[in-house]
Amino acid sequence: MVQAFKAAFRGLRAAWSEERHLKIHTLAILGVSLAAGYLGVSRTEWALLVLCFGLVTGLEYANSALERLANRVTTERDPWIRDAKDMAAAAVLVASMAAAAVGLLVLGPPLAELLGIRL
Repeated sequence: MVQAFKAAFRGLRAAWSEERHLKIHTLAILGVSLAAGYLGVSRTEWALLVLCFGLVTGLEYANSALERLANRVTTERDPWIRDAKDMAAAAVLVASMAAAAVGLLVLGPPLAELLGIRL
């Protein structure tokens, strides 16, 4: 079990050091977290946000792993590998769009109230 955790943490470090999109997602998580803290969202809303953070980040790690593996299998153009990589990227995109919608639903009303905007 300890070895499994060591391998997972090694994967976190490897991806973090080489995957730019993980850094972008992390900045988005930080920004949303700061806004949610400032706006005083409920525990349930925090739970939804954290679930979205984990979903998008987890899919980004899986996408990065698939891309590395595919690039190792062959450097030649292969339509099957291209499609697999594109589908993995699409999974991250779909999760990111859903997370953005959750973010708007959670943060939009208190932010509008703070700014004096009627919804």
